Amino acid sequence: MKATGVVRRIDDLGRVVIPKEIRKTLRIKEGDPLEIFTDKEGEVILKKYSPIGELSEFATTYAETIAKTTGHITCITDKDSVIAVSGGAKKEFLEKGLSKELEEVMENKEIFKSKENNEIAIPVTQNEGRERIYNSQVIYPIISDGDSIGSVILISKEPNTKMGEAEDKVAQSAASFLGNHLEI
Repeated sequence: MKATGVVRRIDDLGRVVIPKEIRKTLRIKEGDPLEIFTDKEGEVILKKYSPIGELSEFATTYAETIAKTTGHITCITDKDSVIAVSGGAKKEFLEKGLSKELEEVMENKEIFKSKENNEIAIPVTQNEGRERIYNSQVIYPIISDGDSIGSVILISKEPNTKMGEAEDKVAQSAASFLGNHLEI
């Protein structure tokens, strides 16, 4: 564990302020859920909680089914990273941090559909760069209890490939199913 040199006191209600620098580095925003653990040495560990991350095995199987059905690369994300990928190079996407553009699409609960040969494509991961690497793309946010908690993304890198109504409905159904599955 990395020492930060920052000391905070617990107030009379048992609260501790996480320093701004640490929140920024770990991309923790107001309202984000945190898991609290203790270990044998008496350390208290805070970890960002991802409801979709809890379903990573299920999400992987679901992504594989969607990729086989559609023939497109399928990614399922939580708010911070790609948790499942099928139909493409896993090391290109899996467990990579999300691009700011994708985070913005999810935060705004937007649906994104690129058209064939449209110059606009949303980078999925942080380090993709700005060159257009997807020919066609569909992104649906996963909404649970009114909050965006991730996304379902269908991608094609093949030239002259269009995402049609079928792909749109598959991504929409998957996002809706995952969101409903996670509601408490």
